[in-house]
Amino acid sequence: MIRSVLSSLIWGALSLQAIAQPNPVPQQRHKFIVIAHRGDHVYFPENTLAAYAQAIKDGADYVEIDLRTTKDGKWVSLHNESVDRMTNGKGLIKNLTFDEIKKLKIAGSDSLKNQVYRIPGFEEILSLCKDKIYIYIDFKEANPALIYPLLKKFGMEKQVLVYINSAAQFTQWRQAAPKMPLMLSLPDDAKDSIGVIGFINKYQPDILDGDFKQYNTKLVALATSYHIPVWPDGQSGSEGPAVWDEAIGKGLAGLQTDHPEALINYLK
Repeated sequence: MIRSVLSSLIWGALSLQAIAQPNPVPQQRHKFIVIAHRGDHVYFPENTLAAYAQAIKDGADYVEIDLRTTKDGKWVSLHNESVDRMTNGKGLIKNLTFDEIKKLKIAGSDSLKNQVYRIPGFEEILSLCKDKIYIYIDFKEANPALIYPLLKKFGMEKQVLVYINSAAQFTQWRQAAPKMPLMLSLPDDAKDSIGVIGFINKYQPDILDGDFKQYNTKLVALATSYHIPVWPDGQSGSEGPAVWDEAIGKGLAGLQTDHPEALINYLK
């Protein structure tokens, strides 16, 4: 037992030395970070400029967008790889041109059925959000070597963080923009301090995501000791005060939510 404990302590100390200082996130504006999942889609269709504008009005810290590349090399925000669920069209984003996608209509709710919404282009999103709200890019299908210069063109390279979906994306971002804060999900098998330290040491994330239920006070404190924010997903069919209380009780200081306005009012 003593040998096991000493081994764990030594390995932990070596891991701590090996972990690089994480890239800082955009300058924090509030004590608790609220990330509007696909914008505020309580009021407007998800991933539309209207939903993003509402998140700004709510006072959210970040708007989460899903970045994809069109057939002709432009960028739009849509969660699904196809337009089938959200629009009156059919096909994969990667097989449609930007102009074809912009002509599609997104259906509103019953109360908004007379309104026409469109899939937004990435540059439209940057123009809307600049200096008003930070952007959390769920990096679905795009090239970091092209996206980062665009962020610099808009003067927004310090107003963005990037959620990584593959090892290739991580490598590409580290090459294109070494200082960009990159977010990774905590894997299901990282259930204790040793597992979390091993994950951090191996992958060097700047921010941790995942399901908020994966975390406890000890794991949150451990990540915080390495200056790594933990802003996981709180959105679910049961999201509300009980979920928020549980997340706050674990020491979390940020959450992705489907109800940004309600969460902000609850925090107040």
